Amino acid sequence: MTTSRDYMRELRSLVGSRPLIMCGASLLIFDRENRVLMLHRNDNDTWCFPGGAMELGESTEETARLEAYEETGLRIGDVELFSVFSGEGMHYVYLNGDEVHNVDVVYRTNAYEGALRLDHENRDVRFFRLDELPERISPPVLPVVRKLLTQV
Repeated sequence: MTTSRDYMRELRSLVGSRPLIMCGASLLIFDRENRVLMLHRNDNDTWCFPGGAMELGESTEETARLEAYEETGLRIGDVELFSVFSGEGMHYVYLNGDEVHNVDVVYRTNAYEGALRLDHENRDVRFFRLDELPERISPPVLPVVRKLLTQV
């Protein structure tokens, strides 16, 4: 079975660093104190929510759940759709020059179990109060944060 990483690698071998549309899913995970979980990324030294690119044949909800588990160790219960983000604010150029226009389907939940752990892509994982979010947030995550803060 081809994974999204293999799929993207194959696409990149054909188109180089030219812009691609990339669909993925993210998850806003809230604890009992209404703090939201964020990850401190290794690659660009910014914070983001658990999430990633869809695998071929996967639903966005499956993507959100699987990425959250891989990145945090948490098993996710019920989720609800928060919003879908696309457009100019979702454009991103990776450090290697690869360019994407993200479509991010974002879910939210407070239903999870397990103990937090780090994966190889991140250097920290923790819950933040909405009025104390970190300053260095990954650029394609900023539209999600802006919408989240308008709902507080």
